[in-house]
Amino acid sequence: MKNHFLTLLFIAVAGICSAQAQVTGKWKTIDDETGDAKSIVEITEKDGKIYGKVVEILNPEKKASKCQNCTGTDKDKPILGLTIIKGLEKKGDEYTNGKILDPQKGKLYKCTISLDGKDKLNVRGYVGISLLGRTQTWSRVK
Repeated sequence: MKNHFLTLLFIAVAGICSAQAQVTGKWKTIDDETGDAKSIVEITEKDGKIYGKVVEILNPEKKASKCQNCTGTDKDKPILGLTIIKGLEKKGDEYTNGKILDPQKGKLYKCTISLDGKDKLNVRGYVGISLLGRTQTWSRVK
């Protein structure tokens, strides 16, 4: 009887863990205009908030690019190592109430991210309301 209980408990815990896919990890970003892979962003959690940092630039010609159009403390920083997702909070099945930086344009947008399965991440940047924005789908790096 004890073995049956432990087996059921193990199955239940494994099922819960697999059902709660995480947004944390490494994600390949895709240029929504060209369809080309651009970079690898590592998403981490700190103090209950989500952040994303560029950890690899896939185009060798752009590896030394700087955030020339950025303002404030991000101005002229190398894009490699730059935190582009800032302060998202979990709300239901998505993360919201944070910002995302477009290093090419130097603009900061409101941001919402949500999982589409366990290996696709929908990243939406917008101005004002979510209807006024665009969504990219990133792929998990294994």
